[in-house]
Amino acid sequence: METMVKADGGELWADDTGGNGLPLVLVHPGVGDSTIWDPVLPALAARHRVIRYDARGYGRSPAPVVPYLPEADLAAVLDHFGLGQAVLVGSSMGGAASIGFTLDQPERVAGLALLVPGVTGYAPLEDEEFYQDVERLAKAGDLEGVVRLGMGLWGAAGGGTPESDPVVAAHFRAVLPAWFANVGHQRTGAPAFDRLGEISVPTVLALGELDRPVVVRCNEEMAARIPRCRLERLAATDHYPTLREPETVTRLIEELYAKAV
Repeated sequence: METMVKADGGELWADDTGGNGLPLVLVHPGVGDSTIWDPVLPALAARHRVIRYDARGYGRSPAPVVPYLPEADLAAVLDHFGLGQAVLVGSSMGGAASIGFTLDQPERVAGLALLVPGVTGYAPLEDEEFYQDVERLAKAGDLEGVVRLGMGLWGAAGGGTPESDPVVAAHFRAVLPAWFANVGHQRTGAPAFDRLGEISVPTVLALGELDRPVVVRCNEEMAARIPRCRLERLAATDHYPTLREPETVTRLIEELYAKAV
């Protein structure tokens, strides 16, 4: 069932498959919207209640008009559906939001599946040069140049170009309006990297062997800091694990879920 969730000065599109039991809440990356879950959703929804949503400006959610925190929006989604507890599945930006929420409200998280996750407070991930290049290309009206730049960084598994990987190019192209709409609105949560040791729930972290080296290093360090974390290396994956290895991602989520219930 599709619905709109009220969230501190904004709205979020969300979809609830329905069903009983501990729900899965899927939190998408910055390089894709909630459709990034399409390859894994049917298998997960066949066994569990699954809720996914679009962050502000992404997919079917309106652009932000006031500053907001992604983890606060995640809390608004859980509140809207009356969820006392859930298993969170966060990819990249969604992983960072899931971590922030887990640190803020640990009693509401039964398990944590992190796919190529980001995290606040890890300085090497703050790539100012990349964002300067994006701004330069955008000001020149070269949005395809932004797509090409992003795919070169995050789409190595498919060849790293729009021509070699039109599916990922379409996902990346679709989120550019959200990137620009979020400038000045999306706030960064409190540094979480040095607090990862406080996460006590069962956790799986899947890194992509073909992801950017700085992300791989960050993910390895994150897994080492989270006490109950299982690290999985996906050999054929870059920054798009659900598109590259959906069966493996589904299996990892199911195995994590079994430990969380």
